[in-house]
Amino acid sequence: MGGQHISSPKNDTMWRTWEPDHAFLLNAAAARTIRADPGSINYPDGVSLDIAPNWVYATAQEMADAKVSNQKFNISWAFEVEKGFSYLIRLHFCDIVSVALNRLIFNVYINNQSALDSFDISSRTKKLSSAYFVDFVTNVSMHENRILVQVGPPMLRDLPSNAILNGLEIMKMSDHRDSLDGNLPANNNAGLKSGAGKKKWMLLAICASSSGFVILVLISAAFFLYWRQIHQRKLRPQCSAWLSFPSHAGNSDSKVSVGSYDYSTAHSPGLRRILAFTEIREATRNFDKSLVLGVGGFGMVYKGVLENGNVVAVKRGNPRSKQGLTEFRTEIDMLSKLRHRHLVSLIGYCEELNEMILVYEYMAKGPLRKHLYGLKSALELQKGWHYLHNGVADSIIHHDVKTTNVLLDECLTAKVADFGLSNLGPALHQTHVSTAVKGSFGYLDLDYYRWQQLTEKLDVYSLGVVLLEVLCARPPINPALPREQVNIAEWAMSWQKKGRLEKIIDPRLRGHVNLESLRKFGETAEKCLAEYGVDRPTMGDVMWNLEYALQLQKASTQSFSSENSANYIPDMPEWLQEIRNGNGGGGEGISDQESDATSSAVFSELMDPRGR
Repeated sequence: MGGQHISSPKNDTMWRTWEPDHAFLLNAAAARTIRADPGSINYPDGVSLDIAPNWVYATAQEMADAKVSNQKFNISWAFEVEKGFSYLIRLHFCDIVSVALNRLIFNVYINNQSALDSFDISSRTKKLSSAYFVDFVTNVSMHENRILVQVGPPMLRDLPSNAILNGLEIMKMSDHRDSLDGNLPANNNAGLKSGAGKKKWMLLAICASSSGFVILVLISAAFFLYWRQIHQRKLRPQCSAWLSFPSHAGNSDSKVSVGSYDYSTAHSPGLRRILAFTEIREATRNFDKSLVLGVGGFGMVYKGVLENGNVVAVKRGNPRSKQGLTEFRTEIDMLSKLRHRHLVSLIGYCEELNEMILVYEYMAKGPLRKHLYGLKSALELQKGWHYLHNGVADSIIHHDVKTTNVLLDECLTAKVADFGLSNLGPALHQTHVSTAVKGSFGYLDLDYYRWQQLTEKLDVYSLGVVLLEVLCARPPINPALPREQVNIAEWAMSWQKKGRLEKIIDPRLRGHVNLESLRKFGETAEKCLAEYGVDRPTMGDVMWNLEYALQLQKASTQSFSSENSANYIPDMPEWLQEIRNGNGGGGEGISDQESDATSSAVFSELMDPRGR
């Protein structure tokens, strides 16, 4: 459907037939046709003429009484379809009605469910008369035979009411039998059963951005292999390998209903699910206090079970929290574009009824800090923030690196969480990002407090504090201790400078840590905690030195070089040599697949869940 009849290959290179709107409008009087010069339509990078002809984008249906305040009605289209199938719906938008940017804001609904809330075309295209498309996948139950699409003005917006749609495509998708035939075999009534019960579905959104963002993973100290080998006795859960998904660029959004896709698909890059508040309330048994997992700066975190059986963590924003809409949006924007084994996956979000709710994969073992102080094992923290800073061309500064923002799943795999304070790193021509001081006390360096200039080296400093937490099994700030011991960074570094760091490590690790490995570990933490950011190492250097410490630990009973050099290490993995040689930055660093293949046994899991 696209404004006027188009059928010839001369007008559509894909040989599609475009039908006028009037046959599908439920109330033709609610809409009016707007036309523009097809030659004025812009196709941004990533959108080709094959997506839709410029004739489609040059026509639109807008509200019949556009620009009249407080409009309450929607423009509605209905399309007859076959029952029991999933359908790909592609909506085409082009703002040919506005005279300025950010003046056309509206909602989009599919089958009476919110698909796009306060949608602003120009905020995506950065200009008027620019082609833009959005993909959705929705299920049609065995009790319905139509798809309803609506556009209308948002509530509580101080703007003239208007909404448009330029074009629409609906494509039938094959079922689980790879068939487009709606006739089920006589002995197969699974489709009938799947349509029973409550009609609920959720939208999963893909935000594929042409600008691209980085992939984040956790790195930290992981060395005490000898301790692991002695104490590893219990069987761990069977953990499936993580498969990476390709990133997709282009000027488009996509949304997928949960019903016809398995859980792994929901974790592809750029996917985010828009969840109805009723779904979340049911998943958490109306926010039952017995399901509370913890309380953070944003609000309460609940354990929940979605309709498809997936266990999730539900973070519900507290209106009194210092973290508000900005952090909520940042979390969605960052995690919607990132996917990695060592990154907590954002499953979806909800912002209905003034609620701010984030839904994540459930991390059964909770925060790393809990295990630092409770597990009787030497800890291996995961691979690190090297991906955050150097995984791709653009960097991300996490801005809140701490042990409570590292979560462990059932397999004791560590994953980075909480991106509410994250920032894009400085551009190539910049040295820093100016920002108000935010973060957690005890993890922030004086250089940042002093100048309010944010760089990747803040994360490096915070990582140094985390390394000491792992080593000493105590929080970064403990006012109950004697004055000289209150700050773990100052206290540990005073012992490091004396060359006696082993005096303050967790007593349960003594006798199990190779002193040369500990010395290299201490040197790495000391460099991370340098007073000035310029003197701190990169995340790639930190990763390399921690791997060296690990090699020393592994070879503690063998003849192994103990010289104070990180340049001679027999049998070091090639990917670490590449980092050391400078290939870790600017998007040319190690890939996730490479790092997992060579060192997952080293960095990916806590090998002994019994605790130290």
